[in-house]
Amino acid sequence: MTGENRIFLDVRQSASGVSWEHRLTERQDMTALAIAQGFGVPDIVARVLAGRGVTAEQTERFLDPTIRDLLPDPVSLTDMGKAAARIAEAIVTGERVAIFGDYDVDGAASSALLKRFLTHFSVPAEIYIPDRIFEGYGPNPEAMRELVSRGATLIVTVDCGTNSAVSIDAAKAAGADVVVLDHHQLGGPLPAAEAVVNPNREDDLSGQG
Repeated sequence: MTGENRIFLDVRQSASGVSWEHRLTERQDMTALAIAQGFGVPDIVARVLAGRGVTAEQTERFLDPTIRDLLPDPVSLTDMGKAAARIAEAIVTGERVAIFGDYDVDGAASSALLKRFLTHFSVPAEIYIPDRIFEGYGPNPEAMRELVSRGATLIVTVDCGTNSAVSIDAAKAAGADVVVLDHHQLGGPLPAAEAVVNPNREDDLSGQG
């Protein structure tokens, strides 16, 4: 069956008596048929997919997507290449890495994930979460200098750091490089870090902000 007779399982009108309009082109009708036969989905589902522009070749990926299919290329984020290169250098040379996180869920989770990644490569890494009451949000100069005094040559801030130019300058003056991984809005000039990965940077064109 093709054309009008296939509209909504042969029902030509809504409950209020309004006639359904056939919106698929002949090519989309053929695509819908291929999707229904090839993937065993109901005719109405196949027609919706075809009407949304999904081809028969794209159907499996659309119905059963993977993270690889859904996530954009990380390098599309500004400075991601620089950040990855600096962290890779720390892994290769066995540097001591400090992870400066935030005390909320995304900060704590990011800190744990990054430490697990670095530990897998036998990189000595420590997590520093500031005291919410006494230190407040984000890196502070005293904490950054303390991490350097413990041997950190690379400090990676997660879920913070975009608006911490003074603290990052303190870390650099003490002898450490800093990589910022953050998503918060920028409230001033970018800090002078090795890399500032933040989809909300004004010059970031990844579309992930």
